[in-house]
Amino acid sequence: MISFQDRVKGVVLATALGDAMGATIEKLSYQEIKKQYGRVESLKTKWYKADAPFEVTQGKMRGNGIVTDDTLMTTALMNVYMTEKRHLDAYDMGNEFVKEIAYKKTFIPEFGKEAMIMDRLFYPEKNIFIRHVLANCEPREGGIGNMINCGAAMYIAPIGVVNAGNPKAAYDEAILFAIGHQSSYGLEAAGVLAACVAKAFEANVTVEEIIETALLYAKDGTKAAIKDLTDAAKDLRDRQAEMDEVIEVLHGEMAKYSPMKDDVHRKFEKIGVPSNHYTPSRLFSIEELPMALAFIVLNDGDLYNSIYDGINSGRDTDSIGVMAGVILGAMHGVSTLKSEDIQLLEETNKTNYTYLAEQFAEVAEMIIKEDLALNDKRVSLFNR
Repeated sequence: MISFQDRVKGVVLATALGDAMGATIEKLSYQEIKKQYGRVESLKTKWYKADAPFEVTQGKMRGNGIVTDDTLMTTALMNVYMTEKRHLDAYDMGNEFVKEIAYKKTFIPEFGKEAMIMDRLFYPEKNIFIRHVLANCEPREGGIGNMINCGAAMYIAPIGVVNAGNPKAAYDEAILFAIGHQSSYGLEAAGVLAACVAKAFEANVTVEEIIETALLYAKDGTKAAIKDLTDAAKDLRDRQAEMDEVIEVLHGEMAKYSPMKDDVHRKFEKIGVPSNHYTPSRLFSIEELPMALAFIVLNDGDLYNSIYDGINSGRDTDSIGVMAGVILGAMHGVSTLKSEDIQLLEETNKTNYTYLAEQFAEVAEMIIKEDLALNDKRVSLFNR
């Protein structure tokens, strides 16, 4: 029997694991990773930009377990729960979450120093500050007009935790909270991932049940992409296909829902050229969540192999690793992670993720018990 606390630890540590392992090769294509590294299966991997000049790295460091914004934003959301000790919505995005990312210094591993998380964030995540603080928007409209990406989904796992065993509630809360950051299929992915994490807390849950949960709550292009990629993964698994074929098939399926393909860089030549990249659509999906779910299916829920395949598939490697990791971390608990990986992650990032997870688990358990007590009161209305 895996305890609730051990599952929470699994979620938190797997976030850092998938993030740090994928960060060293983020934005490289599958073929580029294969050519330069063969296959990445260690936190002690040299960043492909490590020897580049400052104007390329902007002073950042990666490798040897260094995490990125995926983990920083996840811990920020955990901190909000530990402050508020209740369920959250878009008003908390525009209030407490903004405080965490824009006004409280924390150790930024890529910088090797303390700074605001905002100093590290990508533009669509900085948009949280622009919309809620500078524009003083209605919080539930904060995500309107933002670049559609995986930015909300990558840190949404804590919402799955506080709704453990209740995927519908996790989906609803994720949408209510992340609507202050994202819209369209970027928002949808956040809801679906939170639902999957909540489902993964159930005892003896299967990979098939997690995929069924994703398909139950997913809408539009997100649902279609998850269905096509996980169906393809089942076939590839049953045929024991080689990795080259796996990537060709999965990227081929994903191309129907994401126009970027391997061209993920924002270049001078792209300025002013019309495209569907990052624009709202009911037909599109982010790549990271369907790919992560496909690799979970391909590897029958094995945490490390799912993360390995996910990060080596290329493109947004760290977020794919995170999304596979949080689901399987909840499913298997922290014992499935290697102790040497946990030690390296905590030492490199100067963060005691184990202790943080324990503290968050206490708050999450309190919120869940309050929900159960409220449900008992509602049931009693019919027993008079």
